[in-house]
Amino acid sequence: MEPRSRRPVRGRRRAAAALAAVLATAVPAAAADSPGARAPSVPLRVATYNIHAGAGADQVFDLDRTARAVRDLRADVIGLQEVDVHWGARSDFVDEARALAGKLGMRVFFAPIYDLDPATPGGERRRFGVAVLSRYPVLEAENHEITRLSTQTPDPVPAPAPGFAEVTVAVRGAHVHVYSTHLDYRADPSIRAAQVADMLEVLAADRGPKVLVGDFNAEATAAELAPLWRRLRDAAPGGGGTYPAVDPVKRIDLVTVSPDITVVGAEAVATRASDHRPVVADLRLHRRGR
Repeated sequence: MEPRSRRPVRGRRRAAAALAAVLATAVPAAAADSPGARAPSVPLRVATYNIHAGAGADQVFDLDRTARAVRDLRADVIGLQEVDVHWGARSDFVDEARALAGKLGMRVFFAPIYDLDPATPGGERRRFGVAVLSRYPVLEAENHEITRLSTQTPDPVPAPAPGFAEVTVAVRGAHVHVYSTHLDYRADPSIRAAQVADMLEVLAADRGPKVLVGDFNAEATAAELAPLWRRLRDAAPGGGGTYPAVDPVKRIDLVTVSPDITVVGAEAVATRASDHRPVVADLRLHRRGR
């Protein structure tokens, strides 16, 4: 299935996207309508998880353990960060995006940040980025560019680069845009501030409910994230720390939603399958918000 092309965002190129559909899954039963809703609501359980390329808090690569941790979230749509695709020995050159989709029986869209030549002639290209797993049909998918400071080149300068994933998911009559992001890790907040502005430009070009998840490498109260809260809201303000996975001291992995989405509950989940903890949120969408 190929994603349909869409209008360009002002002043920014959009990288080409490839959509991989794997095993179909059952659709979960609908929850009761929320009081006062004008149309029946549908539940959506979303999560975000920086999987540390499949290595746990013990630094041991174990993708089966990663898959179990993701499965235990019981999420319908999951944004992943630090996903290796034939990247290197640290992850056994595995295509982690497809492997996890296969293990979990979900659809997957992988959005590379880096796409490098093979390690050996004739080998697979080495890619690293973010991904979205979905139990529901994915109607469109795109790999957007945002400002980045490369970790793969000497003396990098801020420049547009891919790796901001967007999928449009059909959830029992409601369409929702889900974005997975991984923001800059450096102490200087200027790159993250530019990335926030770029992401908001992408979101502004889309209509309907929106869910932005990811590793923001900053807490929700950070000044560089402040513009987000004019368009979105934090789904788990009291959900607990996410980094490091063992005795977390920071909450930098966030689920955020547009005002037309109801948040039923959200929490960080204790697991050592990565150096981050995942965050899961139970949401309700309304069919009127397309």
